[in-house]
Amino acid sequence: MATLPIFEVAGSALHAQSTRLNTIASNLANVENVAGTPEAVYTPIQPVFSAYPVAADAGLHGVRVTEIRSSEAEPIRRYDPGHPDADGDGYIYVPDLDPIAMTIDMISASRSYQNSVEILNTAKELALATLDMNR
Repeated sequence: MATLPIFEVAGSALHAQSTRLNTIASNLANVENVAGTPEAVYTPIQPVFSAYPVAADAGLHGVRVTEIRSSEAEPIRRYDPGHPDADGDGYIYVPDLDPIAMTIDMISASRSYQNSVEILNTAKELALATLDMNR
């Protein structure tokens, strides 16, 4: 049995937003990660998405995660000579992450996820109502 295209579109959106939420959670969990060298500090990650046409309808597009990309931003260097991880010059390194921007991004991803769930629920209700009309 073929699925309705809207289910594929909404399902792909759910997967994409779930991946987005997971990468944001990983970044937020490591916002205060400290290292003694720039190479050892946590590198923030972000998903990269691409659209693809849904086979049943050329006007509809789904979304897929094509990769999880590591940030190329340099870590932030802070002077903290009393920190146990400080290098010989008294500096520690933290990832270049803005927790406020990430929280806003998390809210946006969460709302997009909720909207996709609503689309799936509405499509399901419409499909069931259509089946009931045929009885």
